[in-house]
Amino acid sequence: MTLAAFTLALALLLLTPGPTNTLLAVAGASQGFRRSWPLMGAELAGYLTTILPLVTFAGPFLEGQPAIANAVKLCSAAWVLSLAIKLWTAPAPSAADTCVKGRCVYWTTVMNPKALIIGLALIPAGGMAATMPYLAVLCITVVVVASLWLALGAAVIRSVSRRHPALVGRVAAGFLLFFAASLAGRAVGWV
Repeated sequence: MTLAAFTLALALLLLTPGPTNTLLAVAGASQGFRRSWPLMGAELAGYLTTILPLVTFAGPFLEGQPAIANAVKLCSAAWVLSLAIKLWTAPAPSAADTCVKGRCVYWTTVMNPKALIIGLALIPAGGMAATMPYLAVLCITVVVVASLWLALGAAVIRSVSRRHPALVGRVAAGFLLFFAASLAGRAVGWV
């Protein structure tokens, strides 16, 4: 895959709504764009935590181990489900304060199936020198896309949350529940 094709595929994948993006939008709405900026570092660290070992070691191993790949999907689904429950049950003003912290964004990103796709399918296998340009593009793209999700939350979702305080947490919980069910369904072969 060329670097240009990788950049386009990566941007489209990262722009797709998912658990991490949901948390970033909620953080943007509740904390504002500037106060949520550090969450981008947590997201980037989460992606690199998963992608670097995949690119360098685990890719060839996981190809022949579908049970392990399914176990990873089920763990991801359980994590996302626990976030959905926290967002649903948290009191309206503190929903984002309860769930949208750096560690939640980090672990949600580590467990995010997008990291598996990036590490196993998008970044070409090769030595560290060959993957460095791809990792640089990954870092830049993550920051740009995270900024967009934070801005969306700060601009659009914040205005909704002022009128309906509980709505944002509940809608975000619904999205996370959908993502958890989708992950679990893929792991057990329902989807």
